[in-house]
Parts: sequence; C-alpha cells; structure tokens
Amino acid sequence: MAGRKRKVSPLASAPEQAVNNEDQAGFELKVSPAKHKTHISVNTVRAETEKSHYFTKTDRKSRLGGDFFNQPCISLAKAFLGKVLVRRQADGTELRGRIVETEAYLGGEDKASHSAGGKRTERNTAMFMKPGTIYVYPIYGIYLCMNVSSEGDGAAVLLRSLEPLQGQPVMRRLRAARRREGARQLKDKELCNGPSKLCQALDIPRCFDRRDLASDPEVWMENDPSMSPPEDQDVVSAPRIGIESHGEWAKKLLRFYLRGHPCVSVVNKEAERMTVSGNVMNSVDASDVQANTGQHKVKRTSQECS
Repeated sequence: MAGRKRKVSPLASAPEQAVNNEDQAGFELKVSPAKHKTHISVNTVRAETEKSHYFTKTDRKSRLGGDFFNQPCISLAKAFLGKVLVRRQADGTELRGRIVETEAYLGGEDKASHSAGGKRTERNTAMFMKPGTIYVYPIYGIYLCMNVSSEGDGAAVLLRSLEPLQGQPVMRRLRAARRREGARQLKDKELCNGPSKLCQALDIPRCFDRRDLASDPEVWMENDPSMSPPEDQDVVSAPRIGIESHGEWAKKLLRFYLRGHPCVSVVNKEAERMTVSGNVMNSVDASDVQANTGQHKVKRTSQECS
C-alpha cells in the first residue's frame, strides 16, 4: 500500500550462500586444547544455527496456545496471517515460515468442505476435534495439505502459503527430493507458495494428522515479534482455489492473503480491487458463524442478487 508501512521481513538472501557452503565436505572446526581438544563438526554447527533465535525455554509465551485456535473458522483464517509455523526436526533443526495465505472451510452448508453436511469419516476426524488439531490429508495420491481445526464441528483452515524465514537450505533439499533430477534451483519465494509445497518444505508428514498444535513438540505456531498484525486493508478476500465444481460456494470469498506479498500462491487482481473499494461480493462474514455447530448462514449482497 502506498504511503503505509507494514513490518514484514524481506526474503533473506543469506540462505543462498548457505547452500553453496554445504558443498565444502570434510570441513571441521577445532577447539583449543583448553577445551579438551573437542572437535565440533560443521553439521553440528549448522544444526545449531538453524535453531530458533526467538523461541527458547525462557520465551514460551511466543507459542500460540489452545485459546488462540478456539475462534470461528473465518476469524481464525484471518488471524493466522502473519503468524509463524515452526517445524522442529529430529536433530533439533527448526524450520520456520510466516503464514501469508489461508482458506476457510466451514463445514455444515459449505459444499466445498470435506465435512459438508456434518459428514464424519475416518479421513476428516480431525475437523471435528478440538480447535488447534492438525488435519493432514493427501491429494492426487502423492501430495499432502495441512489444515487446522477451528471453533465449530467440521470447520478447519487450510494453510496455503508461507514466507520462508529460517531453514531455507533444508527446505530446498526437501523440495528437491520431490522434483525431477536437474530441475532448476527454487527461489526462496517458491519454496512454500502452495499447500503441498509448504508440507514438503517443512517436512509435514501424514502422521501429523490429529496432533495438537498447542502442545506438540515437533510442530507449533508462534507470534512474530517483528511484525504487527495486518490491518483490514492489508488482507485480500478472494474465492478459494480448485473448488470450481461446488456451485455458489466456489464464489465465496473464503481465501485470505496478505496484499502484495511475493509468496502468495495465486494473486486475484479483481478481488484486490473489490477489497480496496469495500464492495465485497459473495462473502461469508465471521458474524454469520453459529458457534459450536459448524453451520453457517449465508447473506447475499445486493450485487449478488441483481
């Protein structure tokens, strides 16, 4: 937005150098005799540098708790924007990405939701569990998508895109493992700019399904102290992606993203113009959500009825 500033950290270029340094095989750091001649391998140093610099044992308040997730689906989808998703790997390495795009799936009347009509299956059980429960499901038989349950039975938020913040070299290796040999190196903004891409880049496996983001030791969300919460004019409301067969629900403005962010998966110029003018059509407002039922009333605007 011209004339306004939003505290969003730029995509770092340092990881590009880190990738080149990884090829220096056999390099080892030595400690002086006073330190018992201990040898520290470069892999150990690398793991340490990938650990969080602002989430420590003395700063647990950064982690989002159960109360945060216990809000209506649309409100949660918007509240996720600017928050940080963290994935701690077995060696202590922490991968971080700022959430820049989400989609709300309301359950109940929402025909595009896996829980439409209150239908419960073995696959979508997590959507009916307590707010903050992770819902991971496969698409096309080979890719995964990560969702988070919200207030209301069968309601959940799809995480669509992240801005990589920490661990880009690891993310790049994880993404490369699923790409054809010889493919060009991905730019930082391409690492997590899609729901399946972010699952690959942060190593989110199928077994994370039904885990609790508020307490899990391997994956959680944090506040980002470097970024102020986005204001209404910074958030674009647009139709969701890939649900064209679901009638009027395909037109509902239930996808939310940070305006102008380079990591957004799909930019919708028309929706951006509508958001700026305040002339939003086919939307479902958070106030229309009936708490704890998953059912939603849909209000038609005058433009929609004309």
